[in-house]
Amino acid sequence: MTTPDPIYLATAVEAALLAGRIQRKYFRGALQVDKKGPIDLVTAADLEVEQEFRKLVAARFPSHAVLGEEQGSGTATPDARFRWIIDPIDGTTNFAHGLALFCSSIALEIDGRVDVGAIYDPVAEELFTAERGKGAWLNGAPLRVSDCDQMVNALMCTGFPYTVREKRRQSVDVFSVFLGEAQGVRRLGSAALDLCYVAAARFDGFWEEHLHAWDMAAAVLIVEEAGGRVTNYAGEPLNLFGGEIIASNGKLHDAMIETIKRVK
Repeated sequence: MTTPDPIYLATAVEAALLAGRIQRKYFRGALQVDKKGPIDLVTAADLEVEQEFRKLVAARFPSHAVLGEEQGSGTATPDARFRWIIDPIDGTTNFAHGLALFCSSIALEIDGRVDVGAIYDPVAEELFTAERGKGAWLNGAPLRVSDCDQMVNALMCTGFPYTVREKRRQSVDVFSVFLGEAQGVRRLGSAALDLCYVAAARFDGFWEEHLHAWDMAAAVLIVEEAGGRVTNYAGEPLNLFGGEIIASNGKLHDAMIETIKRVK
């Protein structure tokens, strides 16, 4: 298996740290907040982070495409071999309310496969990174998923989509079933951090639906490189544009699939 050029991870890390500096500049200060939907927020910090990232990629890799939460795919050629995927602030609602659970998420697809990922939490100063075939790290230390093999001992995590008001019953029903089987279930408000916490053995499993590629691209690679398993709800290979995801330490994966099937 070929591994990506080290300059790509270096660029992802540089961009994630820059994003963190921008986020800290705005965090818990005067902040312009607008709405993309009834409960879907965007802030001036989101826009500035993505704009600065696009400038960096354009200057360093002019042939590369960028897919971002706030500006989409822009004018890039759709068949570009290299595509960066950025969520400038994953956990914008937390950020806008002064809650210190948010991050930037940056991934690089090469020929349609995510090969590089970097996620930075500027408040905790935690930098999660991964390169395909080379492992995953937290601030330079290797990551490994947990060894938990029984749901009753597992700490799970999930999130509710922005469409939760229209589909509240379905989300709550799945949540309720896991509450009855796991040791505990948490909802933090940042899918990228949730997934990184699976990679770091802080959580044993995570599930969510109606996510976008930028919510999970980098974090999926981090989980896989930490020894975890990631699929859709049916246990099939994950499609970043398919909207649904189960991520686990591997040992609990089949049990998570069966738990969700009981409700779906």
